[in-house]
Amino acid sequence: MFWLAFPEGCRICGRQLEEVSRVPVCEGCLNAPQPLPAEHFCIACRTPFHNRFPLDEHGLCALCRLGLRGFDAAYSAGAYEGVLRELVHLFKYGRVKSLAKPLGERLASAIPLEERFEVIVPVPLHWRRRLARGFNQARLLARAVARRYAAPVASLLRRRRWTDSQAGLSHAQRRANVSGAFAVRRPEQVRGRRVLLVDDVMTTGATASACATALKRAGAHYVAVLTLARADRRAPAVPASQGVR
Repeated sequence: MFWLAFPEGCRICGRQLEEVSRVPVCEGCLNAPQPLPAEHFCIACRTPFHNRFPLDEHGLCALCRLGLRGFDAAYSAGAYEGVLRELVHLFKYGRVKSLAKPLGERLASAIPLEERFEVIVPVPLHWRRRLARGFNQARLLARAVARRYAAPVASLLRRRRWTDSQAGLSHAQRRANVSGAFAVRRPEQVRGRRVLLVDDVMTTGATASACATALKRAGAHYVAVLTLARADRRAPAVPASQGVR
């Protein structure tokens, strides 16, 4: 890669890189992402809300109350916007695989200290997407998390069928698109265990939920989702001066 011998500008901000590195991003941009800002979260899926009214007395959102989430908890390192979004795109679509280590370290820091897992499972890509991209970004992130968290990575999920892109679909359409799309290889490796499911971005949580449901059906005792970024799907608050129309 050219920047290994002749470091140029940061691929995010353009600032001159001060030293030769496999990561073509400056320290400022790597450290820029902040946690998803919100005062109110569902205690299970960590969906952010503008106020606490969508949550019940236990802190659960409507989808979690109805059992439409297949996972037990969800954690994200930051909001899918700004610099973090650019870093994800550079890693995933720009194919800068060297970003896996710093992004994986940021990802690992989002796990609460009291959590313990026995196996780390990356969300799988369909073989056609993996062939086109050249790698599964979730697996690279999972490996980086494993180095810090001391748990084995196992590619135990497989896609049973091709699914359309989730972009542009409603929440209900996303759930239908991935329903039954995943199966577990070697169920004995998750049976009775606490599983950490790793992916790059969570939008509605439909894919994570479908994966977690497959793991639970295979006997997993507990499934938490860990993503690098969480899309903030909250509608912007309407200023009081505009009234209701």
